Amino acid sequence: MGKIVDMRLQPVGVVGNAITDKEHHGWKGVRSEIFVEEEYVPALDGLEGFSHIIVLFWLHQVTSEDRATRRARPTRKAAIPELGIFAWHSSKRPNPIGVSIVKLLEVHGNRIAVQGLDAIDGTPVLDLRPYVESYYHVDNPAEPAWVATTRT
Repeated sequence: MGKIVDMRLQPVGVVGNAITDKEHHGWKGVRSEIFVEEEYVPALDGLEGFSHIIVLFWLHQVTSEDRATRRARPTRKAAIPELGIFAWHSSKRPNPIGVSIVKLLEVHGNRIAVQGLDAIDGTPVLDLRPYVESYYHVDNPAEPAWVATTRT
């Protein structure tokens, strides 16, 4: 096993929207704008041709205590057992990196309008990638039964 290297990330932009509560639910309809730093505007060239993009972002309000979490209950439903945090979609992670596939609405200058980004206002954006079906498609994915109970 190789040595773990020191890593430093630099945001490429920031999220702008009306959501300030990190416990917000119902992200699918939320419209957000990603304001890209001017030095990265040339990197947006060609992105407008995609219907969806992948946004990687830093969950900047996750506390040191949250980062130390290893097991927790995925939802507030008592019937769902406590699980390891790598087994569910939680902000409580050792490295609080968020990942969302979102609908791309518009690219204009340094501004990208998207729908469905589960990030609050002011969230630093680490990277943007086009969603390419042939790269990311998975046939017949499986998930535990408890996941279906969280959709209600």
